[in-house]
Amino acid sequence: MLTVGEKRDFSRDGYLVVRGAVGDALVKRARRAINHSLGEEGMNKSDLPTLRAQTYCRELREESVVTDLFRRSSLHPLAEDLLGVGNVERVKGGQIALRFPILLGSDPAPLRGHLDGLGSGQNGMERGVYRRGFSGLAVVYLSEVGSPFSGNFTVWPGSHRLFEQFFRDNGHEVLADGMPQIELPEPVQIVGRPGDAVITHHQIVHTAAPNASCDIRYAAIFRLRHREVEAVGLDAYTDIWREWPGIREAAVAD
Repeated sequence: MLTVGEKRDFSRDGYLVVRGAVGDALVKRARRAINHSLGEEGMNKSDLPTLRAQTYCRELREESVVTDLFRRSSLHPLAEDLLGVGNVERVKGGQIALRFPILLGSDPAPLRGHLDGLGSGQNGMERGVYRRGFSGLAVVYLSEVGSPFSGNFTVWPGSHRLFEQFFRDNGHEVLADGMPQIELPEPVQIVGRPGDAVITHHQIVHTAAPNASCDIRYAAIFRLRHREVEAVGLDAYTDIWREWPGIREAAVAD
């Protein structure tokens, strides 16, 4: 269970790092399956933009070797602590998110964050379309990410609150034109070990940092859905804790 202080941090920052959230055996099992897929199934170069935007190793995403990272770890009870017991829909699949090293001798590109749910033409949604299909993310590191620019999951702390106010002032309809350009705080590249996880609000700006290390960064990403996510729909853009009773209760405890 999370402490009231951790929930207050989540409310302020929009994310929380959970060290050792997933056991070593589950992590190794998943990474072995991914490496087997890469060696046996391979990848077509023409598919790489879609694989980066959606998932690698498509045949594994709904297999227990991936879903157990969430279902059989501490992540499910932690999600219920935030979204409410019985409110978290069953996780049916995970995104296998790999970041390969950039070309030797090249400099990492500047960090550019995004909001999920905006159509890019490569993520399964047409440009100009936007939707909010989940309440939060759970990102599990499956490999060592010990320093910046190692493919780190990267967040812009507090951006969920900034966009809540922006959408209240301007309407979420502006998302049809892409992500609005507003002044954001400095990004944080999250370092961690295999089994560490990051839980985020759906409206936080995030990205994967370029990988200037010598190793592939392995991660699995799960989309957490409150059972009323479809009913709440787009209203959550301007009422960001509508599906988060654990956060609302922490605020009352202040």
